[in-house]
Amino acid sequence: MEHPILFISLILQSLGLPVPHGPVGDTLLAKLVSPHMTYTWLVMLFLIIVPKLTLGKMSLVPGKGQNFWEVVIGGLEGFMADNMGKEGARMMFPMLATFALYILVANMIGLMPGFMSPTSNLNITLACTLIVFFTTHILGVKFHGIGYIKHFLGPIPWLIPLMLPIELISHFARILSLSIRLFGNIMAKETLLGILFMLAGAYFAPLPILCLGVFVSIVQALVFLLLSILYFSAAMEHAH
Repeated sequence: MEHPILFISLILQSLGLPVPHGPVGDTLLAKLVSPHMTYTWLVMLFLIIVPKLTLGKMSLVPGKGQNFWEVVIGGLEGFMADNMGKEGARMMFPMLATFALYILVANMIGLMPGFMSPTSNLNITLACTLIVFFTTHILGVKFHGIGYIKHFLGPIPWLIPLMLPIELISHFARILSLSIRLFGNIMAKETLLGILFMLAGAYFAPLPILCLGVFVSIVQALVFLLLSILYFSAAMEHAH
């Protein structure tokens, strides 16, 4: 749910660009300036500019900014290594760390009045999920070749007619589980905050939901990251 007045909409209006207050138009420009897209660009700019400003020059004696990013990057790398091995973590770190930071910032930006979470739109969460889905199977084919099909056939040949449909359904169900879980939780947070702001004012009444929103934002980013790691590691390991 978008806030009644979006910060980005004011900027678009001052630039003479279309401001979609209702359904997005059919033109490419209208789609590019739709709320979930403009706030996606904003999150991307944040993740590019803020590390540049806070990191400073790399040195053997790190400053506060370098210390912070070393803890963040080191923590993410260690978490991935614990769940998918050092080799897999090193290979998939750029993609998974980008997903983790993007989803975390995108979830939390909607807690600020005048902003919205792009992850409260199913198009964004579905796009992220499809990248994870196709990458999973690309990794499986890369590591196992045609033998990757064994992941879908089960341990005993006579179980293939039963296991193959079940495995195919379970893999395609990941698209729904990843995308709708993230979208649903963030959309619920946005909707509840919008209702509270309208009914109870913008001060102390929404505060408990804001605190809960921070927790939900962190948990949902962690869940998306963990499930992506598990899918990748399962595709890379040998079928049993």
